[in-house]
Amino acid sequence: MHERIEGWLRKARAITVLTGAGISTDSGIPDFRGPQGVWTQNPEAQRLFTLDAYLADPRVRQQAWLFRRDHPAWHARPNAGHYALVDLERAGKLLAIVTQNIDELHQRAGSSPDRVIELHGTIFWVECLSCWRRTPMRDVLARVEAGEPDPECLHCGGIQKAATISFGQALRPEVLEAAYQAARECDLFLAVGTSLQVQPAASLCQVAVDHGARLVVINAEPTPYDVIADAVIREPISAVLPKLVAVATGA
Repeated sequence: MHERIEGWLRKARAITVLTGAGISTDSGIPDFRGPQGVWTQNPEAQRLFTLDAYLADPRVRQQAWLFRRDHPAWHARPNAGHYALVDLERAGKLLAIVTQNIDELHQRAGSSPDRVIELHGTIFWVECLSCWRRTPMRDVLARVEAGEPDPECLHCGGIQKAATISFGQALRPEVLEAAYQAARECDLFLAVGTSLQVQPAASLCQVAVDHGARLVVINAEPTPYDVIADAVIREPISAVLPKLVAVATGA
């Protein structure tokens, strides 16, 4: 199977990669639905990521600020999987990385920011849900450390949250359209480290296939889109992805 995928990678001229939490687990950032996932270990934690609960309950917001303060993304480093995608870009084959992750590890690895489409936003910025003013996360967390358990917007007094997409919150239309465009225009679509259970991100697989691209799924657990994939790999991402890319690019 690896030889087939390496051949597809060699021949591909425009590769779009959809990445999920699984590509960052080797960087010390737990996924959500895996055996050691955040929600598997603590189902109640889902309330921190649900917009209605966040808006209605100050206690949820207070817990969410502590979660952001302690998030491993502050200290995480890119792993071999992230660097493999940088190599793919340098070989002139990468069209885009569409990521569901909020950790900015693709950019830290060296992927061009204009090729990284952050579907679910970033944890490193804060948005006011009333006036949409953006503030660096570190500045708001400094207020939490100073004794404000639920810092309000300094501009309008509104409720603030991380500049990430919560359940019940719409994706930014321009970001979603950029992701769809990347899926439509690629000739090979890689779904890496994502359960493909969250829409509309998961639907990008079908969009790519409908427009003639091959689909390769690299994930530890089965996904709903395995049935339409040209190949499915269950091996660890940080081990298999660099090998595939190195052979395909002659690195």
